[in-house]
Amino acid sequence: MVVHNIQTADDFKKALNENKIVMLDCFATWCGPCKAIAPILSNHSNEDEFKDIYFAKIDVDELPELSQELGIRAMPTFMVFKDGEKADELVGANPGSLVELLRKAK
Repeated sequence: MVVHNIQTADDFKKALNENKIVMLDCFATWCGPCKAIAPILSNHSNEDEFKDIYFAKIDVDELPELSQELGIRAMPTFMVFKDGEKADELVGANPGSLVELLRKAK
């Protein structure tokens, strides 16, 4: 597994359509906490426990319209989508809460 870099709003819609569960990391390149938690998220994407989850990320500065549409107010924001619908959200770089979010998503 890998964390897929979403480049366009269409890429995002395609990911939602093609995957039952999507974990979306909304980050900014200048965000310190985002940089700190990125490798942790990447490690989880390689774990068997979370193999059914499609991991994706968007740079909020690269996709401002999508970020606004998703209601991103702080970074990092992690969102879980099930069957194309937003199911859960976590704001902040808390590794323990991130694992909880992933386990709830399955």
